[in-house]
Amino acid sequence: MSAHPLLIVGSIAFDDLDMPTGEFRDVLGGAATYSSLAASLLTRPVRVVGIVGTDFPDAHLAALSARGVDTAGVERAAGKTFRWHGRYSSDLASRTSLDTQLNVFADFSPKIPASYRDSPFVLLGNIHPRLQVDVLDQVARPRLVVADTMNFWIEGQPDALARMLRRIDLLVINDEEARQLSGIHNLVRAAADIRKRGPTTLIIKRGEFGALLFDEAGTFFAPAYPLEDVLDPTGAGDSFAGGLLGYLSACGEVTPASLRQGLYFASALGSFCVEGIGPSRLLEIGASDLAARIAAFARLVDHGGSLAVPG
Repeated sequence: MSAHPLLIVGSIAFDDLDMPTGEFRDVLGGAATYSSLAASLLTRPVRVVGIVGTDFPDAHLAALSARGVDTAGVERAAGKTFRWHGRYSSDLASRTSLDTQLNVFADFSPKIPASYRDSPFVLLGNIHPRLQVDVLDQVARPRLVVADTMNFWIEGQPDALARMLRRIDLLVINDEEARQLSGIHNLVRAAADIRKRGPTTLIIKRGEFGALLFDEAGTFFAPAYPLEDVLDPTGAGDSFAGGLLGYLSACGEVTPASLRQGLYFASALGSFCVEGIGPSRLLEIGASDLAARIAAFARLVDHGGSLAVPG
């Protein structure tokens, strides 16, 4: 395992999920939860900063710790833990938010422990862009800063988001968010516009249609791993980001090659995530499961040699 610590800052939550397969309540969730569990399969230590309420079971923190996640940065505050209630469509292609209770997360102000501030790899989960900048003000200059954001911040906090973008190296968003942020429908043009705003590298997630990477070396595509059964897409994007950062942290370097290789680990961890309700599959799998899926990925994209125009 790596000796290049990874710092993850984001939400820890309870999810109430209405799925085609049934209703699931009090499911462990939150961006920091999914990202840290995915990353922990590739690197140690994974340091998490978040906030929970007095209703959050110690057993959940113990489960994270058992996977090598350092939870010393998780603050426990008086009140209830952040809770989200969502209903998925029958084909899992869309979801509707039924209720969002920020609770203690409403007053979350990330406090980075002194022992975390030297983390060379930093993942800023989907929180207010002002808080993402506050985190960067508390850490030494990391080797790589990766951030996620969402349409809520793109629309409601454009100035704070612009400041955040100038401070990061890599932005991870989905295709809808890329179009909204840039105001450009074509994803290649949208990526060029976004990269002018600060991050030299951009990853655009496209769900079951894979992911696109844009950096100084050009454009790269990695497919999503094809699955027969998908149970719960919640947290897939966060698992993707955690897998990418876990791989880069394990490598200890950020190069065009490591970014491209890391996309396959990101996609693999995202594919595991959707096979269970909540993070249950991420809590079940081990290194051998991940290795088998990466090998299957290699077979998936192996075209049997060089590509040349015949004749």
